[in-house]
Amino acid sequence: MDERRNTKISQRKSPQQARSSELVSAILQAATQVLEQEGATRFTTARVAERAGVSIGSLYQYFPNKAAILFRLQSEEWQRTGDLLGSILRDRTVSARQRLHQLTRAFLLSECEEAAMRTALNDAAPLYRDAPEVAAARAAGENVMSDFLFELLPQWDEKERLRAADLINSTLGNVGKHFSETARSDTEIEDYARDMADMFCVWIREKGADMQ
Repeated sequence: MDERRNTKISQRKSPQQARSSELVSAILQAATQVLEQEGATRFTTARVAERAGVSIGSLYQYFPNKAAILFRLQSEEWQRTGDLLGSILRDRTVSARQRLHQLTRAFLLSECEEAAMRTALNDAAPLYRDAPEVAAARAAGENVMSDFLFELLPQWDEKERLRAADLINSTLGNVGKHFSETARSDTEIEDYARDMADMFCVWIREKGADMQ
């Protein structure tokens, strides 16, 4: 990566008009293409601007550096994942056990479908992972899991619940990263998801939850 590391990762300004929104959208779409095709080591603002068909000055109106662009892509990915997990875990018409099975399958499928992008974002993480905005961007997914555990184990204090949520989220993330490094069939995804969900269910049941 040939640009100096810069911890300023907040977007400079938010687009207020349709034309500005289209410009930011074009920049992010181009950034996604550059990252997927060339990887984190060759990702630069100049390449993104060229791919988007905009001047480097126009890009810098909204993003101060490449770390800001990468963080925006990463935070949007976290948001999509958090929304996906939340839609599953908050559905109380489905048993907790079924929800965990649905969650692990959806997560692994998502990891496999977006493996190239997520690998590249992981490689780029040193550019922005120490910035204060990162913790806030990741909080949504962690809160979803914590709320699910509160439903199952209301007797736990917040510290225990947050630790357990972090353990499950970390396991999902690390296993998903490793699993998606190899091309997987639908059957492999189903089998792996089922086994991982069963592991979570056994562990949560041992903590005192009803996992019917």
